[in-house]
Amino acid sequence: MELVQWKENLSVNVTEIDGQHKALVSMINYLHSSMKRGDGKLAVGEVVNGLIKYSDSHFATEERYFDQFGYPEAASHKQEHTIFSQKVLEFKTEVEKGNVVLAIQVILFLSDWLQNHIKECDKKYSQFFNAKGLS
Repeated sequence: MELVQWKENLSVNVTEIDGQHKALVSMINYLHSSMKRGDGKLAVGEVVNGLIKYSDSHFATEERYFDQFGYPEAASHKQEHTIFSQKVLEFKTEVEKGNVVLAIQVILFLSDWLQNHIKECDKKYSQFFNAKGLS
């Protein structure tokens, strides 16, 4: 069973961004299932590397739209992205050290990100982008 299921309450009503958020949900579920099989230590490095790529691509997408449409809360939202990226780089350092509890920390961090960032911060731009014709 998946730890996180994509539901409409996660949607920001922008197809491209929702697709990227779904990829994040998949990474969470992959790490969770790997942990249940006892392969969490191996999978966490793969997931952390995936998170680095994800954050580069996903944040660039959102920030391009912020700039294109003049999103008024862009500065604070970009700061959230910086915090996420820094945390992922901290995870990478811990992976390289062989930290065995890291998989749990990554799961908790990403679950919190879904609940607090996507459902709160990202939802704020949903109507703004939709009103500008982005869907």
